[in-house]
Amino acid sequence: MKTFEYQARDRKTGGKISGVIDAESEGRVAERLHEMGYLPVSVKSKNTVALSMEIRIPGISDRVSADDLATFSRQFATMISAGLPLVRSLVILSTQVENKTLATALVKIRQEIERGSSLSVALAMHPKIFDRLFVSMVRSGEVGGVLDRVLLDLATTLENAASIRRKIKSAMTYPVAVLILVVLILTAMLLFVVPQFKSIFASLHGTLPTPTLILLDISHIMVSYFLEVALVVALLIYLLRRYIRTEKGRIVKDKLVLKVPIFGKLLHKSAVVRFCRTLSSLVRSGVPLLEALDITKGTANNTRFESAISAMQNGVKQGVSLSTTMAQHDIFPPMVTQMVAVGEETGEVDTMLAKIGNFYAEQVEAMVASLSSLLEPVLIVVLGGVVGSMVISLYLPMFNVIKLIK
Repeated sequence: MKTFEYQARDRKTGGKISGVIDAESEGRVAERLHEMGYLPVSVKSKNTVALSMEIRIPGISDRVSADDLATFSRQFATMISAGLPLVRSLVILSTQVENKTLATALVKIRQEIERGSSLSVALAMHPKIFDRLFVSMVRSGEVGGVLDRVLLDLATTLENAASIRRKIKSAMTYPVAVLILVVLILTAMLLFVVPQFKSIFASLHGTLPTPTLILLDISHIMVSYFLEVALVVALLIYLLRRYIRTEKGRIVKDKLVLKVPIFGKLLHKSAVVRFCRTLSSLVRSGVPLLEALDITKGTANNTRFESAISAMQNGVKQGVSLSTTMAQHDIFPPMVTQMVAVGEETGEVDTMLAKIGNFYAEQVEAMVASLSSLLEPVLIVVLGGVVGSMVISLYLPMFNVIKLIK
């Protein structure tokens, strides 16, 4: 099996297209192009040596973002609804998408479909790109014959999830930047500024105030054992990250995160949005409820939500309603539980979940919008207080400088 580059024209529109295809020979490539409704213009073997020279950075260049998947899903849905066959749609998309990793995956997916696999099975062969949520919704669309609608729902779900993540990141960026700035300023003062004052204080031969002595001792430790201190800090960070990756560490971390002032509420509401929208999309697409809950649990990213969703799964198996189980977990606000109960009574659980998700998404947006105006004065006070306390500690002996000189 070889890889060939081709250029062809669409017989219906006359448009020119190009791409890559795997086949035994150039003749086989031409046959496939004819089968897909294209008129071959040129076919040549792909230079695999040149491709091997391409620089790829694992985790960066190989990453397929939610925005990439959303764009692909929306374009794919448009082609399917227009009546284009799956294979032909994938050929066009593999030449249009900008992400090289996604383009390569689409070529392989198209090859699997040509061998007789279904679209969902072919997608499942690339779990790093298409997660269980994506594959399950596509499978339900295939079974129900509404693949184009499901793909549009997927695009909307991915876009909403990406939007929420961007809002959370924007809210966290400012305080994190200020924290890093405070650490850098403190380190610079302890390493370069405070030692200059130490020689001055030593020449005065007097008793220094307690805050000044503490500051001088910390500076001495930093200057004399900087490498050791850096290694200890790095080791503590490493051990903390290792602990967080354990089951017990995740539970402790998730509990503490939700209790952080302001940000805890923001993360809690964003998790509710993710839960409601994901479960709504899956139920609306026809995914069985138990499987939908299992997939939603995998996207929760919080052990408290995962535990609650597991309880909901067990309740459904025993014939208990979702709202009854949800009411037993305070992680779900009362409004969510009540609206789910109404949805179960009316047979519109997916609609109610979507409305709840939209409601809390608006609250997240409002919180993010107000955070910058709320945090800016607080962080300025914190920064000024930390730096100011160090400056005051250094200048306290100066208030008694005359007595020290005598």
